[in-house]
Amino acid sequence: MATAALTEPHVLASAKARLFPEDGTDTYAVVDTQFAQDRWVDDQPIDPDVQDLLAPFNHVQVGSGYPDLVGVPVPDDDLLAVDRVGDHPPLLAVEAKGRTATGTADVERGIVQAYDRLHEANVAYVAAPAGSIPQSARTLARELNVGVLSVAGDGTVTPEVRPRVVGARPSSEADAIRFQASAQGVVDRNFGLNHPKNYLAYPLALVHDADTEAVLEERVVGATDAARAGAAFLDLIDDRHDGQRLTPLGEEVVRFGLREYGTVDAALEQFREWKRLRKRFCDLAPRWGQLTRRVVYQYPATQLLVERLQRLADDGVPEPSLVELVEYCHATHPTFTVELFLRGTDDVRQRVLSAEGDLRTDPLTEGGVYHSPTVFQLKTMLYHAGIVTESGTEPSNLDPKTDVWALREPLTRFR
Repeated sequence: MATAALTEPHVLASAKARLFPEDGTDTYAVVDTQFAQDRWVDDQPIDPDVQDLLAPFNHVQVGSGYPDLVGVPVPDDDLLAVDRVGDHPPLLAVEAKGRTATGTADVERGIVQAYDRLHEANVAYVAAPAGSIPQSARTLARELNVGVLSVAGDGTVTPEVRPRVVGARPSSEADAIRFQASAQGVVDRNFGLNHPKNYLAYPLALVHDADTEAVLEERVVGATDAARAGAAFLDLIDDRHDGQRLTPLGEEVVRFGLREYGTVDAALEQFREWKRLRKRFCDLAPRWGQLTRRVVYQYPATQLLVERLQRLADDGVPEPSLVELVEYCHATHPTFTVELFLRGTDDVRQRVLSAEGDLRTDPLTEGGVYHSPTVFQLKTMLYHAGIVTESGTEPSNLDPKTDVWALREPLTRFR
């Protein structure tokens, strides 16, 4: 495509591909919902292939506005003015400017918009077509610590100005994107096994003298890969490229087993007795159930869900449906709600979210729009921990209007 024809969606798609390559790990990015529509602001159609590159979509407030793209990358050295970015990857915001009907791109306005995002983002960029970035814009960007990405017609992205990483104040909306980029985010991950005993046993098997996989398969569950993934998901182990390590929470599980049974081996023998049992864990083994509750409650999404369910109970809705819960959560935590509950495909978010990020109610009644790791696996974990009254359901079998999300022990009468 000729550089002169690069519209904002094309510019943004190229910038996203450069900042968030498909083979990247521990990265996540969303593009603003205005790009999920069929046509761009000047009534030009958005190429479906470009839309696929831009997905998933969400409407995330950073600073005083909504950047075109927000995400957590593992940036290449040539994209930043420093070699080290600290222990945690930075939160990044991008404003894109494309050629308009007049053939111009308002790059300086994009730089000012990007600068505003630095109140809550660690890095900010403006992306614009090559040849549309005047020297005055580069000077302004350097003064404001905003990166500039030049996009050629073939999609090549060149950093014209490299920004520094800065500190930023926490934001619940931006933190939802950080959550998705973490090892505990629900993107492309799930609890492959629905009973929490399979995950609690993993730290014990990891420190056992025998081979971890062998002892787990013999006494707990055959799906050892799923058990390991779920243990990492719950922050019981750190599953790194150089080996597995117990986290502080995983160490507490081992200490609990030693206190209750004397040895790790004896604790794992107890799990053999529970093999293939489907009974609610907090009823089957109350003390292990309490430990499960503690572990699950430390999962980032659990506290939000419990708080919202308690608020609904306070408001006289003790047994909300999934639809009611999502609408209620979205009113106060829109970004986190979308990321937690709704599938990230462009067709789902295009149907459920308006260009302004508002929820469309009708699609929420369809089970297929929901994220299985939340409505099936996470809810089942909360059920086994004794937090909610009903187990989860696969989206293919889900009726969101009748799927109840209720606390087992609401505190309404004490408040």
